[in-house]
Amino acid sequence: MGRFVIVAYKPKPGMDQQLLAAVTKHLEVLRSEHLVTDKPAYVMRSADNTIVEVFEWRSAEAIHQAHSNPAVQALWADFGAACDYMPLANLAESQQMFAEFEPVAL
Repeated sequence: MGRFVIVAYKPKPGMDQQLLAAVTKHLEVLRSEHLVTDKPAYVMRSADNTIVEVFEWRSAEAIHQAHSNPAVQALWADFGAACDYMPLANLAESQQMFAEFEPVAL
């Protein structure tokens, strides 16, 4: 059974474009490794410029497999250089009854 995740990426100073490049290739890499479903990802931006992504892993096992997959590890290194991961609760939007975000076209 699939596992939806919502992740927030706070760009490091001056790394906005590098972060968007990593997000752009994120599902491409995960799909090529058969770790996510064919459902589209949703990418959006918060008021403080944090990028929020929603996507679906194939299973809990796929998430586990990603942690030892060289292609995924290389991609995650790109993310690590470009952003800090943050809890959704840290976004001002998450404090609203209906959290609204700006769509990001990749």
